[in-house]
Formats: sequence, C-alpha cells, structure tokens
Amino acid sequence: MAEVVTVAQGLMERLERAVTRLEKMSVTMQASSGMANGGCVNGIDGGKSCVEAFDLLLRGPMSEYMNNSRAIGSEVEKHAEMVNNALQTQRTFLKMAAMHQEPLHDLLKPISDHIQEIQSFRERNRGSSLFNHLSAVSESIPALGWVAVCQKPGPYVKEMNDAATFYTNRVLKDYKETDRRHVDWVRSYLSIWTEMQSFIKQYHSTGLVWSKSGPIAPPSLYDPPRAPSCPPPPPPPGPPPVFTDDDSKPQAGSVLAQHSELFAQLNQGMDITKGLKHISDDKKTHKNPNLRSQTTPTKTKSPGTVNSPKAAIQKKTPLLELEGKKWRVEYFEQKHDLMIEETELKQVVYVFGCNNSTLQIKGKINSIIIDNCKKLGLVFENVVGIVEIINSKAIQLQVLGTVPTISINKTEGCQVYLSKDSLNCDIVSAKSSEMNILVPQDDEYREFPVPEQFKTVWDGSKLVTEPTEIAG
Repeated sequence: MAEVVTVAQGLMERLERAVTRLEKMSVTMQASSGMANGGCVNGIDGGKSCVEAFDLLLRGPMSEYMNNSRAIGSEVEKHAEMVNNALQTQRTFLKMAAMHQEPLHDLLKPISDHIQEIQSFRERNRGSSLFNHLSAVSESIPALGWVAVCQKPGPYVKEMNDAATFYTNRVLKDYKETDRRHVDWVRSYLSIWTEMQSFIKQYHSTGLVWSKSGPIAPPSLYDPPRAPSCPPPPPPPGPPPVFTDDDSKPQAGSVLAQHSELFAQLNQGMDITKGLKHISDDKKTHKNPNLRSQTTPTKTKSPGTVNSPKAAIQKKTPLLELEGKKWRVEYFEQKHDLMIEETELKQVVYVFGCNNSTLQIKGKINSIIIDNCKKLGLVFENVVGIVEIINSKAIQLQVLGTVPTISINKTEGCQVYLSKDSLNCDIVSAKSSEMNILVPQDDEYREFPVPEQFKTVWDGSKLVTEPTEIAG
C-alpha cells in the first residue's frame, strides 16, 4: 500500500512540473506575438498610458462635443459623427505606433480620408444656416495631421485651433444671447484641441514616438491580426543525391554551365584570338574617312512609362441666387457684369470661389463675406454690419456709401476705395499683406498702405505695440 502511495505522489509531482512548463511556454508565446492580437510587446504594454490618456480625451471633451452636437442636430450632428470616426481612427493609429516600429508604408491614408470627408461635407452644405459651425470644424480638422509633423506638433494643433476660433466667434455672436446650446457647443469643440495639445506635450512633444522594440508595423492600419503561433519546425532533410552519368555535364543555361564555358575559354590562352573575324582596312573607321561621315544608326527608344494626363480639374457650376436671407455668389470665372439689385436690410451676401470677376451690390444690406476669391472686384453702396475678406488674393473693394467695419484676414493684396461718407470706418487686418486704403481727395484717390510690420515694447506695466517706420 505504501508503494502505491509513493508512486501516486511521484505522478502528481511530475504532472505539476509539466503544467508549470506549459504555463511558461504560453506566456512566452503571447509575448512573442506582440500586437498581432492587440496585446503586449515582450510582455509589457508600452502604449497603455499613452492610449489611456487619449481615451480620456475621447471620454471627456469629445463626448461632450458629441452631446452638444446632438442637441443642435441637423448638419452639426452629422459632422460630429465624422469627427468622432476620425478621432477613433487616430486612436487606432496611436496604439499601433506605441506597439510597433515605424513602417516603410504610409499609414496616414485613413486619417487623411476622414479629413477630406469632413471638409467635403462643409462644401456640400454651403447653404446651411449652421455653416459657421461646419466651417469651424472643417478649418481645424487638419490638426489630426499632427502625427506627420516631425518637430513640434503642438504648435501646429494650436494654429489649427486658432483657425476654428475665427468661425466660432461668429457662432457666439449669433447665438450668445439667444441659444445657450451653441455656446456650449463652441466651448466643447475648442476644448478637444486644447486637450490634444496637452496630450501631445506629455507624450509626443517632439513628434510621434514609435516603439523601439516592437515588430515593424503592418502596411495597413486595418490589417487583420495574425494569430499567435510557434515558430514552424525545420523542414525535413532533402533526399540523398542521386549520381548519374549526366551529372558531370553542366546543364545548358545554368550558372554552372556559364562558368564552365568561361573557364574553358580562359584556358585557351592566346589561342582565344583565333576565333576573331578579320576586318579589312576599308571597314575600319580610322583608315576610311568615308565611314566617319556617315550618320550613326538611330537608337530605338526603349518603351518607357507614358505619363497619363492629369485629370482635368472639374469646374463647379456658377451660382447666384437668394436662399432665405443669404445671397450666394459662387464659382464665377471671367464674369464682370454680376449684379445684385433687389436687396433688403437683413440680407447677407456670401461670395465664394470667384476668380477674375466683378460684382456690384445695390441698396443697403446687412453684411458681405468674400471667401477664397482671386482677382475679384466688389462695388457696393451701403452695409450696416461688416465686410469681411478671408483667404483671398488681389481683391479690389469700392465703397459708394457707408460701412462701419472692414475686416481683412489671410489675404494677399487688397485695395479698398473709400467714399467720403465712409472715412470713419474701422479697418481690421490679420495675417494679410499688400493692403492699401485709398482716400478721396480733390476728385482723386490718395493711397495709404496698411502697416504690416510692428514693434512691441514693455513700458513697465504693459506691452505697447506700434507700426515700424519701414512699414509705412
């Protein structure tokens, strides 16, 4: 009986040792599988803290932005869904970067596609009453491209956030006193990029950090995970060589045959020249001048890759129509007789994508916006609000009546002709160049350049900024 107990105890000990070895093998296999199944690299989740910090951004500002967008509804809610999808894709990208070494392939295409989708949605909804909301998102969503900025991605995100504030200020102006939902929407959306800057400063201050020890990232962001597996066993040994009488002769076309033929020729020594063909003097160019005067045979061009013609830029359909209280003037080219005559005090004129054209507006209206235009001439009578020029080049603007404020932003080249009744208007400019104000004097116009260079000094209590002399 004692012998049976001893044997049983021995079997139990052997079984426990076998189980322990299997557990160790399982841990090793999981560690070697890396991120193939979304797990750890070398047994350590190197990107856990980074991804968790990004999740806080998604659960905090992003979630609040989604809730506020649903409260507004319509195009704003649809746009927010696109933004959410884009940030979820970036989370996947960041997790892959934390677990993998930098790949040879470009993994940014999914993020780029999301950005284009969001911006295209804004373009398709220019007639929306929530267009400023869509523009704020569309102008700032390129901030997701910070993962491609090598040096300082944080300031890049801030620049995109500043681009959004141009439009969010309009939203606040329109809804601050009437609808609190839009105010909350602005706050929650801008906080996304503020938190993004903090996230970048903590984890990627000098550029996106890839893993140094993980496997090379797959060529696609959405490659299916590979199942963890043990290394395959070595292949069985090949069959023993079979010697035949033909083995001593090299096969034609093989490397061995070429080498044998070469060595056979070298072994001939000086006798190798016996195989050369004799050429008479009349066929030698250095002894027959007539051969040198003949044209050389033309070389046949190797078939190269034919450059396919670039796809023609699709022109948008020009549009001049009244939608509600907004006049839309879009995509005109070489059109110098555009005119809006029947106007009302509450109407707004929005001019977009017009090149080398002229627009005249009669009567009194609320405001005028010129966006993304080039070589556009605008003549108007009276505006009770503001005239804004943004993202444009070579704009000429003439005031026939009155206007309280003219705003010029991100514009290269702007000539403003004031009337005698509009000399007291405010002209506000930012990130613009080559701006000139022309003032009527004795039936002529006198030109005054708007300063572009400034000097800022500390006077002991505050900063004092003034134009420099060379700026005019």
